Amino acid sequence: MDDDVVVAIGPQSSGIAHVISHVVNELHVPLLSFGATDPTLAALQYPYFVRTTHSDYFQMYAIADLVEYCNWREVIAIFVDDDYGRGGISVLGDALAKKRAKISYKAAFPPHAPDSKINDLLVGVNLMESRVYVVHVNPDSGLKIFSIAKSLGMMAGGYVWIATDWLPSFLDSSKTADPDIMNLLQGVIALRHHTPDTDLKKNFNSRWNSLKHNESVSFNSYALYAYDSVWLAARALDVFLKEGGNISFSDDPRLRETNGSNLRLTSLRIFDGGQQYLQTILRMNFAGVSGQIQFDSDKNLLHPAYDILNIGGTGSRRVGYWSNYSQLSIISPELLYTKPPNTSSSNQRLYSVIWPGETITKPRGWVFPNNGKPLQIAVPNRAEYKEFMAKDKDPPGVKGYCIDVFEAAIALLPYPVPHTYILYGDGKRNPSYNNLVNAVAENKYDAAVGDITIVTNRTRIVDFTQPYMESGLVVVAPVKQQKSSPWAFLKPFTIEMWCVTGAFFLLVGAVVWILEHRINQEFRGPPSQQLMTIFWFSFSTMFFSHRENTVGTLGRLVLIVWLFVVLIINSSYTASLTSILTVQQLTSRIEGIDTLIASTEPIGIQDGSFAWNYLIDELNIAESRLVKLKTQEEYVDLLLRGPRNGGVAAIVDELPYIERFLSSTNCEFRTVGPEFTKSGWGFAFQRDSPLAVDLSTAILQLSENGDLQKIHNKWLTHSECTMQINEVDSTQLSLKSFWGLFLICGIACFIALIFFSCKVLCQYRRFIPEAEEGDVEEIEPTTRSGRSIRTTSFKNLIDFVDRKEVEIKEILRRKSSDSKRQASHSSDGQSNSPP
Repeated sequence: MDDDVVVAIGPQSSGIAHVISHVVNELHVPLLSFGATDPTLAALQYPYFVRTTHSDYFQMYAIADLVEYCNWREVIAIFVDDDYGRGGISVLGDALAKKRAKISYKAAFPPHAPDSKINDLLVGVNLMESRVYVVHVNPDSGLKIFSIAKSLGMMAGGYVWIATDWLPSFLDSSKTADPDIMNLLQGVIALRHHTPDTDLKKNFNSRWNSLKHNESVSFNSYALYAYDSVWLAARALDVFLKEGGNISFSDDPRLRETNGSNLRLTSLRIFDGGQQYLQTILRMNFAGVSGQIQFDSDKNLLHPAYDILNIGGTGSRRVGYWSNYSQLSIISPELLYTKPPNTSSSNQRLYSVIWPGETITKPRGWVFPNNGKPLQIAVPNRAEYKEFMAKDKDPPGVKGYCIDVFEAAIALLPYPVPHTYILYGDGKRNPSYNNLVNAVAENKYDAAVGDITIVTNRTRIVDFTQPYMESGLVVVAPVKQQKSSPWAFLKPFTIEMWCVTGAFFLLVGAVVWILEHRINQEFRGPPSQQLMTIFWFSFSTMFFSHRENTVGTLGRLVLIVWLFVVLIINSSYTASLTSILTVQQLTSRIEGIDTLIASTEPIGIQDGSFAWNYLIDELNIAESRLVKLKTQEEYVDLLLRGPRNGGVAAIVDELPYIERFLSSTNCEFRTVGPEFTKSGWGFAFQRDSPLAVDLSTAILQLSENGDLQKIHNKWLTHSECTMQINEVDSTQLSLKSFWGLFLICGIACFIALIFFSCKVLCQYRRFIPEAEEGDVEEIEPTTRSGRSIRTTSFKNLIDFVDRKEVEIKEILRRKSSDSKRQASHSSDGQSNSPP
């Protein structure tokens, strides 16, 4: 660098690149690196660093997508402890976190570590749970890892080895595959920089092979990036000069000679056009042998992509591609760039992989730690409700419904699960379940098995399996039999139903009277008599005992529809009243959780239950009102005593416990109101435990094949108190159950009135001329002179409607005869007149 330099190409090491970047920053010289892949070199700290290969940032995200594709949740990172190793593994941890996975252990070793160091490292990781290893090292130490792993039996079935691009680069650089090396790598997954098979690359490959002095006829992707880096520097320099750039240097006054130093710092000079030349490099765009050379705003090459290789036999085969455009695919990135990006999980695909052990079955990715220690499972040592779980003298030391469900689920797993049960609590009182879950989260226990309710604050610190029993909080209160009321006959219908039914009785009576008034003598008479007829006829239809006969077609139609409605109403009323009078009705002054919230009376809570915190934190009930209950005898005693005698108004507890409690008390108490929470019981495991997922699948299988119900019947068979306090109220019949019938009846009445009105109006129009000829006195006496024509006409119409049908027809018949006679006289007079 003491010569005048305008651009530097290299170095191949990320560690050296960190050092050189500080120098070029001071001298304003662009540094084109085709081998330094450490993601931290892209920081703003190194403005003159230009990476002409792809950063390990993208490679680590490719590995994270591969881990997610295979449904693994934990990996162990094996890496060399230098800038290159630490930078890549740091990004891998971030990438896995976005996929809800993690690095369970970081196995780092120093550069040039001896075989004994690597052997101790691999022995340690082999005792751990994860079987997915990501190897991010240099070629010299990488082959040692696989050699020692082979000797330790870690290249067998069940193991997963993922190597970064160092391994394909080493294999591609070799003239021929070494059988001994390939034997160490069987089943390994490796990532290699993807370089498109363009004509330019093929020509380069042909010219490279023609070089006789070259000892190796192969080259890796880094060779292509190095070749393009030289062309990038040359092309950019050409453009820089054509755009008027000037190559000149100036001294840096901050550089001084150091006594005894051989660095010759005063000979270093600053490139005056360094910034302009750097910008020229970053905007270059041309096709190289490694692909398109073009940079984005973060100084990264566009379209990073990797080949995913599966090593087997004497070589490797490509099982897919990864790109940041569409992630995992079996289609080359060049073709995907012509289509819209699609990163959905359904679009991710790879060809089948031959894993270590020569199997095509995807490894589970984890095993139980190979240290001889079985799973430590905590079991609540309950004081009551021991049907769910209790201490047992015989192995495995505990018994109960929850234990049988867990053992049945474990038996369905395709692998053994060594475990031991540890009682949590002294058995004299129920333990705190929140403390139990916290103990699992703090790694004191591997899991907790029992009647553990899945609630929000617990799911934040542990992983639960699929619920194996439904649960929810209910309210239990003392009840007494409700005395019969003298007004019980009104209960079958709601108030709205009674009102609408009465209104329709009057409506139908009025409609039938209108339709029958002109033609039926039984519907005529003085006004008071006609009004009584309407009322009598209406309500007598309820008992089908009306004495008036209908003679008109329209009246009979309305009556038939109405009698059908009355039949349905009578039948429903009788059935509902019978149910109310014969079924035992219970009552309680506590109607549900809302009643308890509004009151100030004490509430009983099972000792250790999550309901204590729920009532305080969620429902804002004062802690002073809550009373902890330890035994079922306390349940009964405090409920019977009541709040006035030192007892409780009600008990809030989970439904499975309450069912057992009510059964043991011969249904002396009842639940009031519905469940006001919905939850379930599950088994708790430490965060990201793969066993929780497998057990959830096993629990679903138990539910589907009926075994879960059989276990329930074995331990929890009991008589049910199915009737709640407020069930009788639901037997009341409301209007919404009958509005269809009333609608049909109303339509029938409306249609009948329409036909009747049309008939009357037609008769009235024929009757008007007769009134003009003097016969009006038969219908109406002389009117007063001051009355309006409209009032007179309306009164005439009312009087016309009020008259009998027979009289109207007789008048119209006579009118028709008179008209014919007048017409005859008129014609005779004209024929006898003189011409």
